[in-house]
This record gives sequence, C-alpha cells and structure tokens, in this order.
Amino acid sequence: MPADPLVPPCGLVLAAGAGRRFGGPKALARTPAGVPWIAIAVRALRAGGCGDVLVVVGAAADEAALLVPAEATVVRVADWRTGVATSLRAGLKAAASGPASAVVVLPVDTPDVVPAAIARLVRRAAPDALAQAAYTGEPGHPVLIGRAHWAAVGASVRGDVGARPYLIAQEAEFVECGDLWSGADRDER
Repeated sequence: MPADPLVPPCGLVLAAGAGRRFGGPKALARTPAGVPWIAIAVRALRAGGCGDVLVVVGAAADEAALLVPAEATVVRVADWRTGVATSLRAGLKAAASGPASAVVVLPVDTPDVVPAAIARLVRRAAPDALAQAAYTGEPGHPVLIGRAHWAAVGASVRGDVGARPYLIAQEAEFVECGDLWSGADRDER
C-alpha cells in the first residue's frame, strides 16, 4: 500500500524475545500495580501521536497476545529465537500493508517512556525520515523509520543486532529527549 502523508505514523512494539537476562519474556512483565508493559507501550505510542499500533510477539505469544490492548494489532513471529532482527522485519512488513509513511519503534522493556518523547519523533514523520531519541547525546528509543527506509532496514538487520548500524550509517537525526525521561530500558526485574 502506498504511504499517505496525512496518516499518522504507525507504532511498533517489539515484544517477541525470551528475556533471558530478565528471567522470562518481557512481553509478560507488569508494573507493581499489575499493568502490563505491553499495554503501557501501546498507550504511550497512541498518546504520542501514532495511529495504528502493531505489537510483535514471539516467546509466550499466546499469553502475550492476551495482554495487547484491543486498539492494537498482534503480529506473531514464529522464528523469534533468531533475534530482534526477525521481529523488526516482521513488524515492518506488517506496517507496509497500511498507509503510514513512517513507523515509531519502541521495545516493550521501556515502561517508563513518556508520550512526549514519542511526540517529538512523530513530528518528524515523513517517508524519508530517520530519527532516534537521544538521552544526553546517547542514542536510545524510540526510533522513527520512514517508509523509504523499511526495505533497507529489513535487509540490514541480523540476529540480535537491530537497526542501530543502519541508523549510524545513514546519520539518523538525534532527537534529544533526556529532559523528558531517562530513556532506560529494563533488563532486570
């Protein structure tokens, strides 16, 4: 489907991994109050200006899919064990079936994300855009990938290495978000 510049970017939650360092799939993680991290990510992407939101699940996919809010679409990845590259490719492929000109990628292990950080990237959405949130100059998430880059990103990612090498090679714009939150992901409970 061709991109429509009037359509907001698609949100993409990466939640397929086994979470070995975490002690289990992060897709099943919840806050101390019991709120699923998946739900936090979906709602933050929507509040930050994304339209459609896709959630890529793999490890514990059936359980994780039950935690995905109704306003999001589940994308199942059978070969999730091969690493984040497979999840990102699956998410980009699913996004390509819609009209969004860009996608905002957010890993599920960022439950402290604030919609304002997402909104800073959404404002840069365009088919040729490439932007990455930064925290005191250090790259982090979320990441905005314009539709013109989807095929190249999908071809460049390998195993457990995501889009970072591509973002560096293409000199993605850094969007400072350190004034909004820490940008920290969670690798431990």
